[in-house]
Amino acid sequence: MKFFLGVAAILLLGTGTAQAAKMSVDEIVDKANHVSYFQGEDGRASVRMVITDAQGRKRSREFTILRKDVDPDGADEGEQKFYVYFSRPADVDKTAFLVWKHVGADDDRWLYLPALDLVKRIAASDERTSFVGSHYFYEDVSGRNPEEDHHELLEETDDYYILKSVPVDPGSVEFSWYKNYIHKATFIPVKTEFFDAKGRKYRENSVEKVETIDGFPTVMQSRMKDLRSGGETVQTFLDVTYNVGLPDVFTERYLRNPPRRYLK
Repeated sequence: MKFFLGVAAILLLGTGTAQAAKMSVDEIVDKANHVSYFQGEDGRASVRMVITDAQGRKRSREFTILRKDVDPDGADEGEQKFYVYFSRPADVDKTAFLVWKHVGADDDRWLYLPALDLVKRIAASDERTSFVGSHYFYEDVSGRNPEEDHHELLEETDDYYILKSVPVDPGSVEFSWYKNYIHKATFIPVKTEFFDAKGRKYRENSVEKVETIDGFPTVMQSRMKDLRSGGETVQTFLDVTYNVGLPDVFTERYLRNPPRRYLK
């Protein structure tokens, strides 16, 4: 990938020139958040992570993500549940991660560690720490609430909205601000850059592959770089499906007893 999406992906997605009406910043942010985390009433995906450190050493993680919107069209729109179950390698096998996303309140997060048979509550202050040793954070997996940041449109090109977002509570995060490049035709944030208090970019996520699945534009591969350490994690999505009809398997009970029917 030379710049944002490759040429083939741009041709697949089309350009943003068909956007007829001007959109407010809040409308852009809401649509980008919906495309990233809320397409369909539920969803399932198999994921493979390849983690590379600064010395070029590689490790992998394989897991399944289940996602269900609590009330897609009702008063609780935005409330959502995630279940992540790890299958490989052996040292993370049977590890499970559960998230209840809330509107206007901190999310609830739990991590099950099978070696200790322990369910650990993840505090809100730990959301921006490494997700199972990768360069992604817990918050990257389940999403950041748009209301936690002030958003500003920096630039609009033929194909992208370029936004700057500053945290409402600077003391709760390690970044000073971040920049999003949102593809106008699909509203996929194809590149996110994080900056420190001195304006130095230290972290970058880029989308490298997009496909349309069940009518939804879907990220199939992304890359998170730690520009300080030199390491990176590539995340590849496989077997993505929407509107699966998932039952409520998003409880602490299923951390220890995984819903294997939906993890195949």
